[in-house]
Amino acid sequence: MTTINTHEAKTQLSRLLARVEAGEEFVIARSGTPVARLVPIETHIGTRQSGTAAGHIRIAADFDDPLPDELVSPFEQ
Repeated sequence: MTTINTHEAKTQLSRLLARVEAGEEFVIARSGTPVARLVPIETHIGTRQSGTAAGHIRIAADFDDPLPDELVSPFEQ
């Protein structure tokens, strides 16, 4: 992992971001002391598989029924 100073990070940010997108990682240091890491973000999200919660979730029969007046009235004032 390459260490760069804050001045270089500020002046070369666009180039550094391009290199980070390519998989490189950098440590940003202030006066030789590491303060941050510049790393690529993991954007791959696994494929969702439907039905994995089957049998674990129950929707009540009255789910779509109107709410009782005592719950609705405070919001309508």
